[in-house]
Amino acid sequence: LGEVGSGKTTLVAKLQGVEEYMKGRGLEYLYFSVHDDDIDDHTRCNAWVLDGDLYHKGLQGVAIPVDALSDTLLLITVDMSRPWNALDSLQKWAAVAREHIDKLRVPPETLRELEHKIVKQFQEYTEPGSGEDGTPQRRNEDEESILLPLGDNTLTHNLGIPVMVVCTKCDAISTLEKEHDYRDEHLDFIQSHVRHFCLQYGASLVYTSVKEMKNLDVLYKYLVHRLYGFPFHCPAQVVERDAVFIPSGWDNEKKIAILHENFQTVKADDSFEDVIVKPPVRKIVHEKEIQAEDDQVFLVKLQVCQATCCDHRAATPTGSPRTSNRSAAANVANAMPQAGQTSEGVLANFFNSLLTKKAGSGPPGTGGNNTPGTVRKSGSKLGISDVQAELDRISSRDTEVDLSNANETPANDGQDT
Repeated sequence: LGEVGSGKTTLVAKLQGVEEYMKGRGLEYLYFSVHDDDIDDHTRCNAWVLDGDLYHKGLQGVAIPVDALSDTLLLITVDMSRPWNALDSLQKWAAVAREHIDKLRVPPETLRELEHKIVKQFQEYTEPGSGEDGTPQRRNEDEESILLPLGDNTLTHNLGIPVMVVCTKCDAISTLEKEHDYRDEHLDFIQSHVRHFCLQYGASLVYTSVKEMKNLDVLYKYLVHRLYGFPFHCPAQVVERDAVFIPSGWDNEKKIAILHENFQTVKADDSFEDVIVKPPVRKIVHEKEIQAEDDQVFLVKLQVCQATCCDHRAATPTGSPRTSNRSAAANVANAMPQAGQTSEGVLANFFNSLLTKKAGSGPPGTGGNNTPGTVRKSGSKLGISDVQAELDRISSRDTEVDLSNANETPANDGQDT
């Protein structure tokens, strides 16, 4: 079980030794070979892969009928390239498995026997290499009474079948450090919460990477050990952060607490979602296309705005905005010819004619004579033909404007446009 894209099918395909495979939908069936060298025999282990969409969870009945429950191991994958979903994903798929087992209506005595078997296996775990031949040394039936009791948070959710948590895509840890600023304490924090989950279900934990072929051999050996009773000699591995392996029965609260010693900015009891935060999704914004107006119309408007706003003498502290604009335009028209710059005076007269109407024709924007100097209503565009007509009209008045400027400022006589 696992989320969409967590690497379930790829993982089983690697165990099977298949390089090219077709990903299915709903419920996939794969298998991997198991060979016993001692008796020169082999078999195939069925591997059912459930789709990550909960819509297909009812298909579990095909993979795990009631008579196959005792020969079943539950494997839950966690995508380490998206660690912010790790805890929710584990809890969701464990609940899906519990719901299916409850629907099987296993006889109570059979279910208690399966649960007791899981507890016994957990308590009887010993480190590999403790026996004379290097194999784990098991306690016999007579010594069962001296087994250590389970911790308060150990096997509180006993499903009656072995559970294994596989953290896939562990090669993405380096990417998390570079792109999301993950530090060792964040990785230890994630491992701490995942190991606490594993304690509750009596599950084993293994970090794998198909891309780097890391821990796949350990996964295979442990699977055939739990399903077929093959000897297993691999000890727990907790030093390498991307190759963790913790068999069922090895871990406890004290060992997990060792991770907490390195915490600096986080605390062991902090909420998982508050520390391992999902990064924001970058949305592609489709902006609405804006049609640009004609260049000449835009430039005329820009010149009018500049002439109106930059003349400080035209600024009026009080009064209506409409009166201030007309006064500013009049001051610009009167001030520029006085400076003796005939060409600027012509432009001032042109812009003034755009803002104000000829004398006697009424206030801007009213009246019926459609004179070129009339200010257009708000929202209407100034056409190219209107601009050209205005320029032609001003050109015909150039001689008259030059004579007027020469009479007012003799010092600038001789300057033309």
